[in-house]
Amino acid sequence: MKVLLAGLTIIVSVTGIAHAQPQELQEADAAVGQQKAQTCAACHGQAGISPADVFPHLAGQQVSYLAKQIMDIRDEERIVPQMMGMVSDFSDQDAWDVAAYYAEQEANLGQVSDDAAEQLVRGETLYRAGDRALGIPACSACHTPTGAGIGSAVYPALAGQHPAYTQAALRAFASGERVNDPSGSMNDIAAKLNDDDRQAVANYLFGLY
Repeated sequence: MKVLLAGLTIIVSVTGIAHAQPQELQEADAAVGQQKAQTCAACHGQAGISPADVFPHLAGQQVSYLAKQIMDIRDEERIVPQMMGMVSDFSDQDAWDVAAYYAEQEANLGQVSDDAAEQLVRGETLYRAGDRALGIPACSACHTPTGAGIGSAVYPALAGQHPAYTQAALRAFASGERVNDPSGSMNDIAAKLNDDDRQAVANYLFGLY
C-alpha cells in the first residue's frame, strides 16, 4: 500500500530539515517498508510497539517525522549509537518506506494510574496551556490536543509514548545533546522544564489519546 507524500507541505523554514522536504520523494511504499523494518523489530516491536521503555514506540508516528529521524541518525545529525549500524545502509527511499509502514500501524494506548493525580494535573496544564511564568508554550500547539503531531510541519506524535523515553528525549534536548528539532524550539523549551515537570508531561502523554 502506498502512502502519497506529494501533498506534504513543510511549513517550517529551518535549516537542517532538508531530508523532510517532499520534493525529494513522490511516494512511499509501506509494503516495501515492512520488509526493511524487520531489522527494527528487536527494539521497536514487530508492529512498532516497543517492549522496552528505552526504545520509542514507532507505531502511528508521523511519516515525515520518522523519515527525518532515520536519515538524521544515518547521517550522524542525531547520535543514537544503538541505531548507527542499523540504518547506515538506508537510502532516503528506505527511510520513507519504513516510516510509511510504521505510520500505518495502530499507535500504542497507554493508561496512567490515578495515584499521581497532582502530577497528572501539572502534566496536563503544561501540555495544554504551558507555563507563562516560565516562558513555556503549550505543547498541544505543535503536537495537537490529542498528541497526534502534525505531519506537514514534521512535528511528532507523542501520545502513548513510554514515559521514560519521553523524559530521556526532553533531557537530551535540554542539555543540547540532541539538536535536530525541525522547529528549532525544543532545546529552549526543554531547558525550562525541571525534572518533575518532564516527568509530569511524560506521564500525562502516556495516557493521552
